[in-house]
Amino acid sequence: MFNKQFVYFPLFLIALSSITWLQCNPNDSTRNTDFNVFSPEISASDIHSHIEFLASDSLHGRESGTKFEAIAANYIIRAFEQYGVEAKGDDGTFLQAFTINVARLTNPHASDDTDGERRVANNIVGWIPGRSNTDYIIIGAHYDHLGYGSFGSLYRGSTPRIHNGADDNASGIAGLLELAHYFSKNPPEDNLLLLAFSGEEMGLLGSAHYVKEPTIDLAKAKAMINLDMIGRMNDKNLLIFGVGTTPKWSKLAKAVNKDSLNLNLLEDGTGASDHTSFYYKKIPVLHYFTGTHSDYHRPSDDLEYIEEEGLELVVAHVAKMVDALGPLSKEELPFVETPGKERQSMTLDGPTLGVLPDYGFEGVGMRIIGTNPGQPAQNAGLQSGDIILALGQTPFKDIYGYMGALKTLVIGQKTTITIIRDGTKQTLDLQL
Repeated sequence: MFNKQFVYFPLFLIALSSITWLQCNPNDSTRNTDFNVFSPEISASDIHSHIEFLASDSLHGRESGTKFEAIAANYIIRAFEQYGVEAKGDDGTFLQAFTINVARLTNPHASDDTDGERRVANNIVGWIPGRSNTDYIIIGAHYDHLGYGSFGSLYRGSTPRIHNGADDNASGIAGLLELAHYFSKNPPEDNLLLLAFSGEEMGLLGSAHYVKEPTIDLAKAKAMINLDMIGRMNDKNLLIFGVGTTPKWSKLAKAVNKDSLNLNLLEDGTGASDHTSFYYKKIPVLHYFTGTHSDYHRPSDDLEYIEEEGLELVVAHVAKMVDALGPLSKEELPFVETPGKERQSMTLDGPTLGVLPDYGFEGVGMRIIGTNPGQPAQNAGLQSGDIILALGQTPFKDIYGYMGALKTLVIGQKTTITIIRDGTKQTLDLQL
């Protein structure tokens, strides 16, 4: 998941086309993979196998436009091919190439025409024909991550380390592959467009390119479901963003909840992941998410912490949602613009505390699950589990109130922060 509050970009690039790597890399370890040994049913063991490969050190963190991300792309493509998924990318392939201009990433005043090194990245586009409908449902997940953490990382060690991104977002791609296998054997009523995005960690670049140059007419898209960070389920808690983008979402999500999941349904249709690109094309969206954690954007986001059984439940819920959408026409799922609160929380300009919010917290205030080393929150003594109630003289009730309070402050300002820790209210000094 892309984090705007901490993003900066590398000064080195690999200029070689990723298409060349996809076709010609002799070290590609996906060549001999037999995906048909996997069960067509949604399976925790198959999920484990997918993440084990995608989040291995041998893929060096899957940074966009590198040969290692291309190996991950080959893995996805070969799975699609063996599952019988149709290619719907450029020129009859699974690939949709786009160019990342590093000048635009490092210079806010740059344009696409600004001189600078470029790298080529690829979205992967697949299609499963439905039984009857002419409309289609989009299921997407990003497959890129942070490489060695030269941008976007919360790790502050002096030695570069591989960021494997097991939850972010090998978990989402594992879910996408399970759904591809399942629906290839059990076709839904609707057609399915399967999208694996590159460039998400650099600012939703792949999904932004896709909606600008879609390979399938977006006017026929009934809905978009995004899988991003779905591998850390705790106590069967599942967050689903975007339920306000069409009136029937909440009712459907509850109706298909046959596994007693604790659903936290949130209306906001925008945020720091690829569903946002489709929201702005007025397509109803959902973002499945099991929550932020202390390993987010750090080298410790590894396979050993993935909850495969919980991830299986998430993917099963998505499958049931797809089937539930079948009898409904596109006209019965009108797009509704949501308040944009999540968007506001993800695009803050000005000071930041350097905290990781607990998006599943439903009490008063904003609970955090970690702090960024060297940032104001850590310097003030905040700890995982603290609930922030006020900044200076401004109290708030939730994360959106927190963002509003933060916008009233300026970088360098000295103020206070009020928290609850272990049931006791405390006020700490804060230097922004």
